[in-house]
Amino acid sequence: MDDISEQIEFVKKELRDTPYHKGTEHYIGKLRARLARLKDKELEGIIKSKGGGGGGGYAVKKQGDATIVLIGPPSSGKSTLINKITNAESKVAPYDFTTVSVVPGMLIYNDAYIQILDVPGLIQGARMGKGRGKEVLSVARASDLLVIMTDVQRLDFIDTLKAELEESGIRINKEKPKVKIEKKVDGGLTVFSNIRQDLTQEMVKNIAQEMGFKNGSITLNEMVTMDQLIDSFSRSRVYIPAIFVINKIDENKAIEKDLRNKGYLTMSARDDADLVEFKQLVWKSLKFIKVNLIDSPIIMKEGQTLADLANKIGTDFSEKYKTAKIWGSIAKFPGQEVPLTTPLVEGLQVKFLV
Repeated sequence: MDDISEQIEFVKKELRDTPYHKGTEHYIGKLRARLARLKDKELEGIIKSKGGGGGGGYAVKKQGDATIVLIGPPSSGKSTLINKITNAESKVAPYDFTTVSVVPGMLIYNDAYIQILDVPGLIQGARMGKGRGKEVLSVARASDLLVIMTDVQRLDFIDTLKAELEESGIRINKEKPKVKIEKKVDGGLTVFSNIRQDLTQEMVKNIAQEMGFKNGSITLNEMVTMDQLIDSFSRSRVYIPAIFVINKIDENKAIEKDLRNKGYLTMSARDDADLVEFKQLVWKSLKFIKVNLIDSPIIMKEGQTLADLANKIGTDFSEKYKTAKIWGSIAKFPGQEVPLTTPLVEGLQVKFLV
């Protein structure tokens, strides 16, 4: 790992020392791809060791309809928040690193069971192991939603947290690039795109080769940047939605309006303020919808179909039923019989038919 770290620092220095212009963009593209490949190797070592350092990582069993991880610096109020909205008992004290392991809690909201994990505070240098950062980041990578949280006295820490997550291969509130990659055993590389790209075919091929992709086809189905293309080849990238929370707003109410205009949720978890809004934002960010199967509600996601609902109930169930009757906003009439390809919507009532 030390050797990889040294190589990473060497490539970073080379990038800093190389001026960007038309004559160097191919070289810089290869350097960025090389850096991404080295970071992949570093991250794979961390993930395999569940946090590295010989101390073991955090093995957390995912439960419920979704798993949320609270990410923030020490003493930002994460433990207070999880204690307020779940059945967790996370220790709260006015000193740093109170939470030294993962504390799970279950938030029950709108019939959804949402697992919330309170992890040790994240600090600058977490990716390199500071403050049990590797363990925290390994848990974050497996989450369905991140709550990135700081307090009103440390607003600049949001950028620190985002940088640590980005360096760890976690892409926040971003979609996976629409790049189709098909490997072959020989024949070299071919590049296809019906969309005009700023990247030349030569650059695309150079980046692919630097990332270890020697033979096959690369299809660009949208305009992509150099970094997006590199991410497409990376094995360690994960794409996770996130919400940003500024806690302890009662200590400086004067800046609340400005923070909200910037997209932050402001709250005071200690005083029970804004907890309802927090839960609503979590629901919206998870893209949950509630579907009623007879009288039993089931939590699903936007974009899923009746077939996904049947599969969630069980494999045997999905193989048995081929159509369903529906009631709700998309039904042409109450009890309309529809195929299982029908999309789900909020409040839909369903009865499966053989």
